[in-house]
Amino acid sequence: MVETPTEEEALDAYSVIVSSVAEAVLPSVASLRIGRGGRGFGGAGSGVVITPDGFLVTSAHVVAAGRAASASFIDGTEYDVDVVGADPLSDLAVARARATTLNAIRVGNADQLRVGQLVVAIGNPMGFSGSVTSGVVSGLGRSLATADGNGNRRFIEDVIQTDAALNPGNSGGALADSHARLIGVNTAVAGMGLGLAVPMNGTTQAILAALMRNGRVRRAYLGIAGGTRPLPPPIAEKLGRKAGVEVHEVVSGSPAAGGQLRSGDVIVSVGEVGVSKAGDLQRLMVEGKIGSKLPITVMRGDQLLNLTVVPVELT
Repeated sequence: MVETPTEEEALDAYSVIVSSVAEAVLPSVASLRIGRGGRGFGGAGSGVVITPDGFLVTSAHVVAAGRAASASFIDGTEYDVDVVGADPLSDLAVARARATTLNAIRVGNADQLRVGQLVVAIGNPMGFSGSVTSGVVSGLGRSLATADGNGNRRFIEDVIQTDAALNPGNSGGALADSHARLIGVNTAVAGMGLGLAVPMNGTTQAILAALMRNGRVRRAYLGIAGGTRPLPPPIAEKLGRKAGVEVHEVVSGSPAAGGQLRSGDVIVSVGEVGVSKAGDLQRLMVEGKIGSKLPITVMRGDQLLNLTVVPVELT
């Protein structure tokens, strides 16, 4: 007969995991202070070292205040940092510290996350460097509405929802799994006990590679916010898939609006490719789709409709 662990034993096991993750990840997390091109302090946030030669990932909104920054680490070292590039659609940015060798974090794959899984958030909230909080993955595949400096609305798709406590300054910091692997970059506080993080997966790895290589990412833009919705059995059987992407909101004046997409539509395919979650759409919005007629099949009510959208370049 398997004995149930006592509350004290369970708490000890939980504490061991969190403390071991913190010990492994803390040396890779920097406190960023953003400059305003010679006009002094412009903002603050966190960054995570992803290569030993000094590349850091952070949030695009953290580095929006300037192109130069300083990064300080828990061991007391501090380096000047240059912003390499930012991608507002994913709220990811890459910066490079002027350092020869840094402690790079191991990168995981958020596509393997499950709701209820333990996660640890590490950053510099409210100026308190090296702060550690923990919680669980409380939702996957969320959409986050943001706005850029010009008042244009943006939607960050496929974000991770967690109840690990986040505060201003956590943005750009690490969301790690129980194996101390980076599986998300903390991006926002959405409410009491609700934090959001951009997942680390194949899509975001490609974004970071483009930023490191070219300083920018050319992205096709539809102008919707959406999330996964199960398909009715007859439609699911006809299409051979169980879910589509429900349109929660259509941005006024966007390509999606011009293509007659409506709130409540369920996108089931783009071109010949089936989609079942927001991340599937995001992966398809590559440079080659800009300015091209893109056939989209949606479920509206109990009917399947074929629409055409012409994505524009995200600016």
